[in-house]
Amino acid sequence: MTLACAIIAATLSRAELVERMRTPPMTRSHGLVQVFANCPADMRDEFHSPVARFVSKTCDSLYASTTNTPTQFSSAGIMVFIGDGRTNDASVVSRAYSRKDGTFYTRIYLPSPEYSDLEKFRIEIARAFILAVEKREISADKAIALLRDLDPKKRVDNKYDEIEKWLRGEPVESDDEEVLKLMRSVLQPGVARQSDVLRFASRLYLHAPLFNFPLAGKYHTCSFRQAVDLVKVDMTVRYLAYKKAPLLIAYGGGRSKELADAAQAYYNFLFELGRAKKDREELLDMLEAAEIKLNIALEEARKFEEGIKQ
Repeated sequence: MTLACAIIAATLSRAELVERMRTPPMTRSHGLVQVFANCPADMRDEFHSPVARFVSKTCDSLYASTTNTPTQFSSAGIMVFIGDGRTNDASVVSRAYSRKDGTFYTRIYLPSPEYSDLEKFRIEIARAFILAVEKREISADKAIALLRDLDPKKRVDNKYDEIEKWLRGEPVESDDEEVLKLMRSVLQPGVARQSDVLRFASRLYLHAPLFNFPLAGKYHTCSFRQAVDLVKVDMTVRYLAYKKAPLLIAYGGGRSKELADAAQAYYNFLFELGRAKKDREELLDMLEAAEIKLNIALEEARKFEEGIKQ
């Protein structure tokens, strides 16, 4: 047998010998991932496997952080080709294709995996994942957002960033309804950020239920301080105060204790405003106490965010 191998070796070119000894492709993540390596089989563990594990682990994490359920792929959706590593080429080249059966796949080339731009590689894996699993293309920015979601802290940061962009009128991946739902959600239990407190403060108004019937005949919107004087003039103000009070508890709950305390103080004020049993000065005192608590909540949120940055 040894002699036969020697005879074969003598008749094959170096390229043909390398091809004969090349490590077979690795298939992972229910057939979604297939990794090819330009190396002999005996380098499988040190050269081939680490890349295959990295791609597979990234895809498994993306499955876990999205609503997608892992399914078996008959043809790979992500095909990674690893170069021989003899250069210091850091490039990551990605190309998307479609098959006749309607499935999509992406080829990602790493000329030299030891030097490859790892962050770029992760972005292209995320884009390829969504294309293969959800059959849609996403931008690099959206892929970055998906990858940030793999880290719980970064996931929260990303959601806050999306809300702030939407409020500034900048384009975001989510539609208006999704952003509004985010704004109502508790993104970080037990913690209020400055934007949470400011959004809570933006709700501290009463609004006329009908545009053609303003409060007291002239106000479509009034502050709580204005409402103290209007409550004796327009009974609608009392109704609006009762209606608003429990909403503020909901808006302020689940986040920081300071914001919850402020929400409770505003609830107490609105409840008494609706009852119309206390005099003007007592109501203003209650309102001022609530405003102080809100300022405390804002200051605590500022301190928390400063601590994150340090």
